[in-house]
Amino acid sequence: MSGTPGRGRWQTPYNLERLLEVAVRVFTERGYDGTSFQHLTRASGLSRSSIYHHVESKEQLLRLGLERALEPLMASTTEEGATTGRAVDRLSYLIKRNVEILAAELPYVKLLLSVHGNTGTERWALEQRRTFDKVIAGVVQEAIDEGDVRADLDARTTARLLFGTVNSLAEWYKPERRRTPAELADQICSMILRGIQA
Repeated sequence: MSGTPGRGRWQTPYNLERLLEVAVRVFTERGYDGTSFQHLTRASGLSRSSIYHHVESKEQLLRLGLERALEPLMASTTEEGATTGRAVDRLSYLIKRNVEILAAELPYVKLLLSVHGNTGTERWALEQRRTFDKVIAGVVQEAIDEGDVRADLDARTTARLLFGTVNSLAEWYKPERRRTPAELADQICSMILRGIQA
């Protein structure tokens, strides 16, 4: 199927990946509830029927976009660096990995951070985030129990503050800047952990 619209926005055939990129951008700019199919057709240059060739609904596009952020995020909690060694080292690993994930999947992470729970898909995404937060809080509590993180800190609050800082990168991080995601992750991790270590 040719995806080259009359407005000449695309010079190559449309596929689901390209449609998803456009949809995620529009969802983030307008909000999911504020996005109609007309907005998607206008932004993509595709007809409604062409969009339906790729997906069954607008909400399926939302789900696909959120999965792009959530799958690597949740997978990071089961990686070797997140499951072996002292808790403070696992916490450091998770902070660095999530900076890298945010940089790699920036538009999709922005979408994830913008959902409000108004649809079943959004509620699913928020539940996934709560599960992630519980894992992080558990690692922080282990680090407190092992004596590497200050005992006067509340684990759940600390976890939220740590990853709230990481998530704030979505507001200002620019992939084209000279600093690599790994370098940025090292700097952020050093700054964050210095304030909570015992």
